Amino acid sequence: MDETCDPTYGLVDDLLELLTKSKALHILLELDRASRPLRFTDLKHRVGAASTTVSRRLKELEEHRLTNRVSNGAGAETQLYTLSEDAKTLSPIMQSLFDWVEARGALALG
Repeated sequence: MDETCDPTYGLVDDLLELLTKSKALHILLELDRASRPLRFTDLKHRVGAASTTVSRRLKELEEHRLTNRVSNGAGAETQLYTLSEDAKTLSPIMQSLFDWVEARGALALG
């Protein structure tokens, strides 16, 4: 019997480490729910975080190919953010997690 650890566990650990950083999952959920690409300031207000936190998370999410940064051509202040195609496939899992926590919270309160 082979008792070596499946390397996928390590990859899942890496993803969970990223997603559990302050505001990372919230940013992905906001981008997922948005009907259009979001400006940095809009995203910052939606997640209720400091500029530094949002900036760091967006950079990390982009490095992991979960978000895309696009410009609308009007300068640095007009950077827009969207989910990547990879993150769109993760979207139902994120929503399920959100729904599970919400339902469990309602049960715990009831």
